[in-house]
Order: sequence, then structure tokens, then C-alpha cells
Amino acid sequence: MNTRRTLIAAALSGLAILGFAGGAHAQGEPLRVATDATFPPMEFVENGKRTGFDVELVEAIGKTLGRKIEWIDIDFKGLVPGLISKRFDMAVSGIYITDERKKVVDFTVPYYAGGLVVMVKDGNTAIKTPADINGKKVSVQVGTKSVSFTKEKYPQVQLLEVEKNQEMFNLVDIGRADAAVTGKPAAYQYVRTRGGLKVLPEQITTEEYGMAIRKDTPELTKAVNGALEKLKADGTYAQIVNKWFSAGAK
Repeated sequence: MNTRRTLIAAALSGLAILGFAGGAHAQGEPLRVATDATFPPMEFVENGKRTGFDVELVEAIGKTLGRKIEWIDIDFKGLVPGLISKRFDMAVSGIYITDERKKVVDFTVPYYAGGLVVMVKDGNTAIKTPADINGKKVSVQVGTKSVSFTKEKYPQVQLLEVEKNQEMFNLVDIGRADAAVTGKPAAYQYVRTRGGLKVLPEQITTEEYGMAIRKDTPELTKAVNGALEKLKADGTYAQIVNKWFSAGAK
């Protein structure tokens, strides 16, 4: 009997050591995070370096988890498909949490509230409210909620779909589009840094951003949620928010 107990104890001890080693190995592995770094202030490249609200927040999460962040740059439309095909572990790129996306990927708790707004050229008096874009040329970024929502909400618009966020603003700036429908943070960032356009005061939607994670890695979702909670508790999250968003952009 004692021999049997000894063998069981040894086996359990061995499993515990293996489990600990496995956890330590996972902790030390890089966390592969995909983004489309063309969406300031969420993520963008400045002086050859990737930066932005999402970038700083993810780096802080990585530090909290003891995992180095390995960034992967990809077009926005490829984020969810690439995540599903296991090209990376997580996608963070100003991604709205939607019921449609939740069917195929999991999301962390919401980490910032944004929404869709309408941008027009400064001095435009023909478009005063979002409803005024009906029948107008409107630029949107392919793969974003702006496309489907604008089609559904304003069926008479003529959509001009572009690959990059900057192209969308440029079309309005040069007069090829009457307006752009985009996320609120990027809209205010453009107005602050470039000028020439303005954001209509009436917001179209209020949406929440989430970090997308595969459904087969629930332990990662739990770990990232825990890291976010810790960063909020110790004040790090508030510091990052204050750095990237002025009161007028919230």
C-alpha cells in the first residue's frame, strides 16, 4: 500500500513539474500580435517606428504577462482570417466588437469606446448631419464596419472603398469624395494633426474596441483580460489613454 502511494505521489509530482515547465515556457514565448499600422492614433508608423494607443497598451500587456510582443503587419481585412488560420495569436487594430465577428473569434473585455463619425471638408455647408450624406460620394476603408453600416443606414450613398485609412481622408481633401465615414479616434487625430477636414458633432454609432483572440485559446483571452484589469488598477491604462486622446477626442 505504501509503495503504491509512493508511486502515485511521484507521478503527481512529475506531472506538476511538467505543468510548471509548460507554463514557464508559454510565459516566455513571444506573443504574436497582428495590426494594420495605418490608423492613428490607434496604431501607425512614425519616424520608422510603430506607435500609437493600441501599440503602447499591447506592449504594457506583454510586460505584465512576461511575454515579448512580436508584431506582424497586415491589411485590416486580413486580420480575422489570419487569426483564424493561426498566423498569429492576437489581432489588435482598432477592431470593433460585433456579433458577426464574435461568431468566429473571441474578444477580450472592451478596452476603449469609439464609434463611427462623418468627416467632411472644412467649410462644407451641404453636409451638416450624418443624414445629409445620402446621395453623396462617401469614402470608406474596405473590411471595416463603415462599409456595411453606411450601405445599410444610408442606401443612397455612392461608396468609394479604399485599402488604407489615409486614402479615405485624401479623397475628401481633394474633393473626389464628399465625406468619409470612419472611427472617431482616427478622425480627431487627423483633424488635430493635419487640418482641412472637420468632424460632424453628431456621432453615427457608439462602438467598443476589443482585442481579437482565437476561440481555441481561451486561456490567452483570460490572461489578457487579467493584464488589462491590472493595468487599470495600477494607473498605467489611464496614463496611456491620457497620452493619446484629448478630452475632445473621447
